[in-house]
Parts: sequence; C-alpha cells; structure tokens
Amino acid sequence: MTDLLRVENIHTFIGQFHILEGVSLSVPAGSITALLGRNGAGKTTTLRSIIGLLSPRAGRIMLDGREIQGRPAYDIAALGIGYVPEHRAVFRDLTVEENLKIAERRKGDLDRRSDLIFDLFPDLKRFIRLPGGQLSGGQQQMLSIARVLVADNRLLLIDEPSEGLAPVIVENIIEALRRLSDHTTVLLVEQNFRMAAQLADRYYILDDGQSVQSGQMAELARDGALVAKYLGAG
Repeated sequence: MTDLLRVENIHTFIGQFHILEGVSLSVPAGSITALLGRNGAGKTTTLRSIIGLLSPRAGRIMLDGREIQGRPAYDIAALGIGYVPEHRAVFRDLTVEENLKIAERRKGDLDRRSDLIFDLFPDLKRFIRLPGGQLSGGQQQMLSIARVLVADNRLLLIDEPSEGLAPVIVENIIEALRRLSDHTTVLLVEQNFRMAAQLADRYYILDDGQSVQSGQMAELARDGALVAKYLGAG
C-alpha cells in the first residue's frame, strides 16, 4: 500500500524539554496504524507535531509526499487531516448539531456526511438538540470522532478514544472505528492494548520519545514478552 503519511526522525521540544528524540513512522493509505507506548512516551506529542500544534525542530513530516512540518495547524487541517484530541474537547454549551456544524470546511458538509455520521453513531441523531455537556462520556467521545467526519478528511489522528469509558462503550467505539476504516485512514493512539490489537493493521512503539519497534499488529499480539517490555501489559 502507498504511504499516505510519513514521519521521518522528528525532534520536538515543549519549552526547554526535548520530548521527541527521533520518531519515525509511516501510515499506509486505507489502514489503521496504532501508535503505542507507556504514558509519557511521546504519543500525544507526535500527533500534535503532525497536525501542527507543535513544530518539530528537526525531521520531516510528509502527507502524500508533500512536506507539511512547520505549517500552521489550520493549513495542515485543510489538507485533509482531522484530529480527535484526548479528553474529547466537546463544546459543552453547544448542541450536538452545533458541535458538528462548526466542523464544516464548506457549507453543506454536514448534510453531505450526515448519513455516514449517524449510521456510525445513531445516539448522536437522537440527541441532536442536546447540549454537548449533557451527553455521557461515551456519547461525548462519539461526538468528538463524528466532528472529524464532517469534512471529508483523508487521515484521522485519534488520541486515546477509550480513555475513561465503560467496557460496553469501548466495544461500540471499536465497532465504529472498524467500520470507519472503510472510508478513511487512521493513526490511532491507544493505551488499551486489547482495543488497539483488534483494530490496527500495523503498529509503532515509542519509548522515551523514540521509535523503538514496529511491525504487523497480529505478530505483536502474539509476542507477550515484547508487549510486557514496552507496554506493561500481558
């Protein structure tokens, strides 16, 4: 498969702190690729570097072979990258419909994509007039993912979608993301290894801000020693 995204040896600082010290990865078009590692390994910083919220001091980030590092986040988003941050970031005082509407890049985007969105997340259609702050945690996560589907994004960066959710809701999110992969490409950060193993085709592991391991997810799922070494899970 052709790589939609390539990250080559990026180094990113937050203030004086050198967080990413050589991260490389590639995301084939039409795949789900998991970015794994313990807390503090640099996963969220990697996503924020790709979308332009942080600017790497060295290395390259390429979308379809085009360098995008150092550009403003709104320029990078306009190229077709959607970002689902951790902790959901739902606008609590806006209705579900308003939360979706503000994600439009062109007038009518929501109307054009509503069948896909409400097929994946039927709860959102039922609560379309409800303020985001009145949704459950799982429904807020669904809304956060649905927002990046309003525009026709080629690549989704999704950070910790299962965080703080009950197991039954996690199963719903897994099913939605599995179906979503038929329509777009996903780079997924996920602490829940079981969830990542069910979804991802390939994986990359970060440790102390560096890429240390990569390969096919099916092989990693069978390698308990490697999982325990870098992820602390059996």
